[in-house]
Amino acid sequence: MNEKHTVHWFRKGLRLHDNPSLRQSLKGATTFRCIFIVDPWFAGASNVGINKWRFLLECLEDLDCSLRKLNSRLFVIRGQPADILPKLLKEWGTTCLSFEEDPEPFGRVRDQNIMALCKSMGITVVTSIAHTLYKLETIIEKNGGKAPLTYHQFQSIVSSLDPPPPPESPVCSATVGSAVTIISEDHDEKYGVPTLEELGFDTDGLGPGVWQGGESEALSRLERHLERKAWVASFGRPKMTPQSLLPSQTGLSPYLRFGCLSTRLFYYQLNDLYRKIKKAVPPLSLHGQILWREFFYCAATRNPNFDRMVGNPICVQVPWDRNPEALAKWANGQTGFPWIDAIMTQLREEGWIHHLARHAVACFLTRGDLWISWEEGMKVFDELLLDADWSVNAGMWMWLSCSSFFQQFFHCYCPVRLEEKQTLMEIILGNIFQS
Repeated sequence: MNEKHTVHWFRKGLRLHDNPSLRQSLKGATTFRCIFIVDPWFAGASNVGINKWRFLLECLEDLDCSLRKLNSRLFVIRGQPADILPKLLKEWGTTCLSFEEDPEPFGRVRDQNIMALCKSMGITVVTSIAHTLYKLETIIEKNGGKAPLTYHQFQSIVSSLDPPPPPESPVCSATVGSAVTIISEDHDEKYGVPTLEELGFDTDGLGPGVWQGGESEALSRLERHLERKAWVASFGRPKMTPQSLLPSQTGLSPYLRFGCLSTRLFYYQLNDLYRKIKKAVPPLSLHGQILWREFFYCAATRNPNFDRMVGNPICVQVPWDRNPEALAKWANGQTGFPWIDAIMTQLREEGWIHHLARHAVACFLTRGDLWISWEEGMKVFDELLLDADWSVNAGMWMWLSCSSFFQQFFHCYCPVRLEEKQTLMEIILGNIFQS
């Protein structure tokens, strides 16, 4: 009988709960290794901020800790996937490679190349859809072969589909069975999670992280999120308070972005709680946060130019100004508008800002004040914002600049005061400039 030697490749989906491809690849396995690939050159040269890298490394540390409980370890590989993966798969005698399907265009191309490579090496590939609720291709097919470009249209299609697959049980000792991980004595030296310093970052003056990365923290936050029974019972519009501008202990968006938290687990636990409290079938609107994410993923999945204006079939071609000085002042919180500058300072320091604050600074940069391209704002958010991923970040910037999805040009956010709550600005200014 041929032995099965499995490698599971973590990219997003940094969790052991609801990880169907990992569960599948462990069936009948003799050995298994879980890997994550870090390109050290990319870390030093890329436009990704230190807060985002710190969050990722904490996710990897947490994953390594969970794997230790299964008598395994995480193998953090240094190098580029296309170069390093074939060598390792051959060296380890791999017969099965598993990973979570990536819905974004760049990831799809990379994965197709890897699958072709594995086929040539006689390696079985196991993939699964777990980063989104639905199979996006099904939504596109139901819409006549094109992604729906209005949220109403998207909701209409989703409401006609079967419910998403339920989340799968966490990987545990029973799942692993008799499979073993071969761990060398110099594992930490060769495959340990690197530090920020090892990746070339200067950590002098780096404050404590506001968000702790990892699956363990994600599940604790989900529990706290669901405990807010007063909010859950009403399911009305969340009431804005001054504290809304500060990072919440029940916030989940960075954990969904890195896949520390399964969208399906979130979806079904919300459903269960609604049924328990309301004694009724949960409405689709209950899942607004997840469905907006799904909407942008769907719009982007077949559009490799989704993150740019030129060559993007759904984007209005606007003659934006080029003003590097104004862009730099906006990005560094030096516009002279206290409300805008406070938001951008919080973003740089903490890696997160409230959705209303995101709307305000996006409007200010683009159609509201500076008339600078949404692409420039998107790049800054991609660098600094913990929950910014390629599809949702680009989609939101097109939306807020009225370049796609939404064209109410007359609707602008005042950069001086918020009509909803004047005190919001005062609170955030106080918290940032007095800290």
